[in-house]
Amino acid sequence: MSTVDVEPLWIAVAGKGGAGKSTVSGTLARALGRLGHDVVAMDSDTMPGMCRSLGIAEPEVTRLMEAVERVEERKWRLKPGYGPVRAVQRCSIPAPDGVRLLQLGKADAAENLKPVIGAVGAFHKIAGRLGDSRTARRWTIVGDLPAGPRHLSAGFASYTRGALVVVEPTSQSVLAARRCARFTREHLGRPAWYVANKLRDEEARRRLARMLGEEPVAWIPYDLEVAAAERAGLAPIDAAAGSAAVGVIESLAAELSERRLDGL
Repeated sequence: MSTVDVEPLWIAVAGKGGAGKSTVSGTLARALGRLGHDVVAMDSDTMPGMCRSLGIAEPEVTRLMEAVERVEERKWRLKPGYGPVRAVQRCSIPAPDGVRLLQLGKADAAENLKPVIGAVGAFHKIAGRLGDSRTARRWTIVGDLPAGPRHLSAGFASYTRGALVVVEPTSQSVLAARRCARFTREHLGRPAWYVANKLRDEEARRRLARMLGEEPVAWIPYDLEVAAAERAGLAPIDAAAGSAAVGVIESLAAELSERRLDGL
């Protein structure tokens, strides 16, 4: 845990599948940890990604299942005494730079959630109760969301005080990103900022800004070092330290920490 006096952030990272949400969220969490934040990474994406971006192995068993008990055939509940703090203390996975990861769980090879179904409800309740705990209010939360706006609307990111929406320079990615941003702004009443990713040239940058109708707060270039790190299953902040893409995310972490984005 950090002893540095920094103001906590509660941020969710959203966008289209494949846009780079896990890369951004994992690297951002590590960078904020290095800036003195007591970071809890909240991973509600049932596809693998955030563990690798943080630099840790994917657990074989979903630890959050320890916090739940079955009450009926298809109904689960948090065990007595379990809230956000105890769940993080007992069920999170330690990562470098002081980050702790709380996972909803991962689908099996057949994309079946049955092995972790109890953890789904637990994660939802914990996300909704973070603001009730004085201890949790001192944490910085970085959430990695599944693709699209559905989990923003379903309460899995009810903790968010702002959303970073990762977007590639393609029409499909822009469409999903605009939906995520619109829902965050209009329905949650929170700010949303676009983070452009995998930009190969200046023309892609201009085209993306035109399609979005506003300027992203960060422009992450397509980076061969980051791509190689991801293929190897390594954290970009470790395996591609000093790369252009990691540098942009580290700068974004500093902007967030210093409250330099509109709406923070």
